[in-house]
Amino acid sequence: MLLKDRVTVVYGACGSVGGAIARAFAAEGAALHLAGKHHDRLALLAAELRGRGNTVYTGVVDATDGHEVNAYLQRVVNLSGRIDISFNLIGWQDVQDVALADMDVEDFLRPIRIAMQSQFLTAAAAARSMRRQGSGVILFLTATPAGKAYAGVGGFGPACSAVEAFSRNLAAELGPSGIRVITLRSAGSPDSAVFRNAIAAGGSEIQAALDRIVNDTMLKRMPLLSEIADAAVFAASDRASAITGSTLNLTCGTTRD
Repeated sequence: MLLKDRVTVVYGACGSVGGAIARAFAAEGAALHLAGKHHDRLALLAAELRGRGNTVYTGVVDATDGHEVNAYLQRVVNLSGRIDISFNLIGWQDVQDVALADMDVEDFLRPIRIAMQSQFLTAAAAARSMRRQGSGVILFLTATPAGKAYAGVGGFGPACSAVEAFSRNLAAELGPSGIRVITLRSAGSPDSAVFRNAIAAGGSEIQAALDRIVNDTMLKRMPLLSEIADAAVFAASDRASAITGSTLNLTCGTTRD
């Protein structure tokens, strides 16, 4: 098992991406601490994974609140003794399909603020623990607007770019302490909740938007959740021990400007 007994914290574990990541980490033997805002949904996922023999703890945490994050990670260390992997996958509450010139400033700034505040708080708190043990992996997730200009993505595109820049700077600081920092860049997954809901809603506009995403990739398809999760397992494992300060392109070959 690639992650046997690695103490892993997943924020936003209730979402479709977070759930896929948690299941993949569990399959590779990680000891999981699942965090989110919805106790009932966390409990369901935890029960599923415990039924497979995994060690799983849950915690209701607001990942944008520094006091909550710090207190939560102290509980993790008290229970498991260390933190080996941290992955923040909370939603950014972004508004899209509105022209920037017509967008309310709060709708533009919200995803940038949520992304940077939560990613900074959770990564910095994990880093402080990991420095004491001299090892660890911090993972981030972004999307294609971090590397290519798109119309109608609002503040989501700048937020993705900011997260990738932050991850590189963090990697430069933490490398001497034996801590690796890696970003996974996705193109959106057709089996994730947001795309499943859009497809279920139907309509020519939805299909046209999906076609544009697919046609913008070299493989002419979008990455599945399982592919994102498999890459996350690899990035967190010792098989990626020479990788840090990098963004893994999981977009099925989305073209760049």
